[in-house]
Amino acid sequence: MIFVAQFLPELVLLLGALVLFVIALGESQQKLARTVALIVAIATFGAAAASLHQQADLFSGAYRVDQFSQLLKLVLSFGFVCVVLLSGDLPDIRGEVKSEYYLFLALSVTGLVMLVSCVEIISIVVALELSSFPLYLLVPMRRERAGQRSQMEAAIKYIMFGVAANGIMFFGLSYLYGITGTTHLVELAARLAPAVHSPLAITGLGLAFCGLYYKLAIFPFHFWTPDVYQGASNETASLVASLPKVGAVAVLIRFVSLATPENAAVATMLTCLAVGSMFFGNLTALVQKDFKRMLGFSGIAHAGYAVMGFVALDQAGYTAALYYITGYLLMILACFVVISRVSRDGANVAIEELAGLHRRSPLLAATLLVGVFALAGVPPFVGFMGKFSLLSAAYARGHLALVIIAVVNSAIAVYYYLQVVRQAVFGETNASAVATPISLAWPTRILCVILIFGIVALGVVPGTVIDTISHSLAFVTTGPATALLGR
Repeated sequence: MIFVAQFLPELVLLLGALVLFVIALGESQQKLARTVALIVAIATFGAAAASLHQQADLFSGAYRVDQFSQLLKLVLSFGFVCVVLLSGDLPDIRGEVKSEYYLFLALSVTGLVMLVSCVEIISIVVALELSSFPLYLLVPMRRERAGQRSQMEAAIKYIMFGVAANGIMFFGLSYLYGITGTTHLVELAARLAPAVHSPLAITGLGLAFCGLYYKLAIFPFHFWTPDVYQGASNETASLVASLPKVGAVAVLIRFVSLATPENAAVATMLTCLAVGSMFFGNLTALVQKDFKRMLGFSGIAHAGYAVMGFVALDQAGYTAALYYITGYLLMILACFVVISRVSRDGANVAIEELAGLHRRSPLLAATLLVGVFALAGVPPFVGFMGKFSLLSAAYARGHLALVIIAVVNSAIAVYYYLQVVRQAVFGETNASAVATPISLAWPTRILCVILIFGIVALGVVPGTVIDTISHSLAFVTTGPATALLGR
C-alpha cells in the first residue's frame, strides 16, 4: 500500500493509457476516448495532490519521490486537464485516428510525470523517450488540406532534430559514465568532482545538456519550434508548447543544481544561451503574421528568460525558473484556447483574424488579453512577477549585463504582443464576422476562467507558490549529493 501511494499518479496514468489503448482498438470512439482521457487527467491531478508529501527512493534508487517531483507532477497533471479540455472535438485531426490521439497524449504525459522523478541516467533516457515519441506521432495526425501538407514537414523536422539532439545528449552521458562508472546522479556527482575541470568532463556535461536544450527550444536548438507550432494542429501545438518545457526545466535543475555559484564556466555557457535565445526569438517574432508561429518564436525568447534562473546557480535562481515556467504554462495555454476557438475548422489563425474578438466573444477576448499581457510581462500578472524573480536572482549574483539585456528584450517583445491586443480590441473586421458570435461550450468557459484566475492569482499573490517551490528545491539542492562543479 505504501508503494501504491508513492507511485499513485504514475499508476493512474498507466491504467488510463491501457484503457485508451483498448478503446483505440475499436472504431469511431472519439467521444468515449475524450471522456476517458478527461477522467484520467482529473484522477491524475487528484492522485498527485494526494501523494504530494510522499518521499521514497524506488527501483534501486533510480526513481526518487520527494516534494520536488510531486509538486511538478501536480503542475503537469493540471496541464494535462487543461489540454484535454482545450482539445474539444479535434476538428483538424483525421477522424480515423482521434481515439489514438488521446492515447498518445496520455503516454506523453506519463513520460513527463516519470521524468521529474528520475535521478539515474538510464531512467532519465527512458522517460525522456517515452514523453517524446508520442509527440512525434501527434504532429502528422493533422488532416491534409488542399495544397497544404505542412504537418508532414513539421513532423519530419521534429523527429530529425529530436533524434539528433537526443543522440548528442546520449553521447555526452556516455562520457560521464565512462569517467565515473555509475549512472546514479548522486554517485556521479561525487566521482566526477575530482575530474570536473578536465576537457573530457566538460565536454560530457556540455553534450549531456543538449537534449534538454532541445526540449526547451533554447537557441541554437530551436530550429524545429516555429515549423512544428505552425504545422501541427492547434491542440497538438498547445501540448508541445507547454508541458514538455516543465519537464525539461525539472531535469535541468537536477543536473545544474549540482554546480556551485562560483563555477564561471557553467554560468558563462548559460548566459550565452540565454542571450542568444532572447534576441533571436524576440527579433524574429516581430515580423510574424501567423499567431502560432509568432508564439513559437516567442517561446524561444521565453526559454532564454527561464535560463536566466540557471545562470545564478543557486536556489533562488532555480526557484525563479520553475515559478516562471509554471506561469508560462498558464499563459501559453490561454493563448492556445483562443486560437483553437477562433480557428475556422482547425485552420491556423493569422493575427489579423483576431480583429473584433471582443465583440464576437468577450470571454475569449479577456482570456487572450490576460495571456498576452502576462507574456509581455505586464503587472499584475504572473509574467511580470516571474521576470522580476529571474532578474532579481541574476542581479544578486552580479550578472548586471544579462539583466540589462533581458530588460531590453522585454521591451522589444511588448511591440509584437501589443499588435495582438490592437487587433483583438481595435481591429476592424467584416460585418459577417461581427454578426456571428463565437459560441463556447461549458468546458471551454471553465478552462478560460481557470486560466485567467491562475494567471492573475500567481501574479498578485506569488509568495505562497514561490515559498512552496523553494522548499521543494531543498530536496534537490541539499542532501547527500555534493557539488558536481566548482568543488
